[in-house]
Parts: sequence; structure tokens; C-alpha cells
Amino acid sequence: PYYVDLNQNLFLQASLQSSDANLVVFVDTCVASPDPSNFATLTYELVRSGCVKDPTYSSYYSPYSNVARFAFNAFSFFNRYPSVYLQCELVVCRYNDYSSRCYQGCVSRLKRNTGS
Repeated sequence: PYYVDLNQNLFLQASLQSSDANLVVFVDTCVASPDPSNFATLTYELVRSGCVKDPTYSSYYSPYSNVARFAFNAFSFFNRYPSVYLQCELVVCRYNDYSSRCYQGCVSRLKRNTGS
């Protein structure tokens, strides 16, 4: 566990351990929950499909393509839960493959027209 005060900046880093230097790591989705075994019922989205959902979330430059760095302000779930758990989905792509998911950034799905 990592203990922080409310609204304190949390800085995180995810790194890919691989001998292939031509890989890129992209933070696709990060969801917080007060329950470490349930990320579906009571959740808070920081990032979804590469789109930032939390105004305190920031991506940071990394000199290494296999490292993703980001931060957000610590928060609680209604002051009823003592802990917040984070689950992130990362995507690994080939470096300079601009058609890959890593280089698309925020992907919002368009809704279909249900008219006649």
C-alpha cells in the first residue's frame, strides 16, 4: 500500500520489461475502485480509451518509449472507503507504427443514428 493525503499528487510509472527496444507503451484505460476485486460496480474513470476523464490526470514525458508516466490527485470514495485501488490497461505497440493504437490517442466511439 501507498499512503497519501487527499488531493496530493500521485505520480505513477509503468514500464515494459523487454529486450525489444522498438516497443511503445500507451495508457489506454485507468479505473479506480474501493474494492480490489470489483472494477465494475463502484468505479471512477481516470482514462478511458485514451481519453482523459479526470481533470487532475496528466501524462508526462518519458525519455524511454517503453515507459509511460502519469499523475493524478488522490481522492476517496465518499469518505466511506479507506482505500482506493487502481487498475490500468496498457497497450504495447511497435515504435513509429502510426497506424497502431498507441498513436491514435483518444478514441471516442460515435453513436449510431437510430432514426428511420
